[in-house]
Amino acid sequence: MVIGGGIIGLVTAWRAAQRGFATTIVDPEPGGGAAQVAAGMLAAVTELHYGEQTLLGLNLASARRYPEFAAELTEATGHDLGYRQCGTLAVALDADDRAHLRELHALQRQSGLDSEWLNGRECRRLEPMLAPGVRGGLRVDGDHQVDPRRLAKALVVACERAGVVFHRAWAGRLSVARGRATGIVTTDGTELAAGQVVLAAGSLSGQLAGVPDDVLPPVRPVKGQVLRLTVPKRHAPFLSRTVRAVVRGSHVYLVPRESGELVIGATSEELGWDTTVTAGGVYELLRDAHELVPGITELPLTETRAGLRPGSPDNAPMLGPTELDGLLLATGHFRNGVLLTPVTGDAMAHVLTTGELPDEAGPFTPKRFSTALTEQPA
Repeated sequence: MVIGGGIIGLVTAWRAAQRGFATTIVDPEPGGGAAQVAAGMLAAVTELHYGEQTLLGLNLASARRYPEFAAELTEATGHDLGYRQCGTLAVALDADDRAHLRELHALQRQSGLDSEWLNGRECRRLEPMLAPGVRGGLRVDGDHQVDPRRLAKALVVACERAGVVFHRAWAGRLSVARGRATGIVTTDGTELAAGQVVLAAGSLSGQLAGVPDDVLPPVRPVKGQVLRLTVPKRHAPFLSRTVRAVVRGSHVYLVPRESGELVIGATSEELGWDTTVTAGGVYELLRDAHELVPGITELPLTETRAGLRPGSPDNAPMLGPTELDGLLLATGHFRNGVLLTPVTGDAMAHVLTTGELPDEAGPFTPKRFSTALTEQPA
């Protein structure tokens, strides 16, 4: 049984069903969740942060699987995922941003990653719509993109065709008997039994009643606001690849879809469960994006959304068995949920089958937090 029908829960259920498990997803709206707001950047290289080299290994493993994963999912469902191997260009607009990008480039090279430093003129040659003030940038051809909404829809269809049963209700309480998770009770009172329960409810994963306090995942919601614009055919091609930058300390990215949609994001706000789209958030995104690509002000603004990323204490996912027998986690993916979809599905299917995490997922056991809590200084 999988609690949560976002992309992580869906890929876990699909892979489990392919391994022969009788699988149920419990979610009132499968295919919803953070994927409906996410931009879908598969940016293992340009998303690299100091102190996250272990996570980098998992991100790269998942990025390598994406072409085959996308092809398999499309063949299984007939759905185009909007997967594009178009690359990413990270640019700097002033001297401080340029220094920051230079540091990132050095870290990427130290980590064995492939990225190329370009001057401002070379950046504008690649993307003529960029502002004249661009001072330099990093070209990363290996950072791709996918459309998360199409990905979620395809995974729902793949699960249906693999025999996954959808129980469209909220999980109310985990059932525990003799020290083992045995299923759930939904909020409408239905009791559902399971040999293994995977909690994959995104930012809601820490809210499930009945989970012992020392096992409850330390997941928090991190708000992100995202805009969608439409590039009219007469303006095409507007951008040929994902463009991202730090503008006055704020991250902004522009993700062009082949459909003509242009996604602009994303704020990062620690505001609990608030999903209000604010005038300030929209203004800041448009302002920063306009400094990067002035021509966006001519484009129709077609959608504003806010969603909640599932953050964890170390910004990395929690995968595999917990201290409670029968309860496994697949949550806490923070800003990498779309990128980590293929490797998460494989890792969870492996651990459900064998009881052990594969080596690449070993560092991301949920038990790393329970261990940290119980360790006492000598």
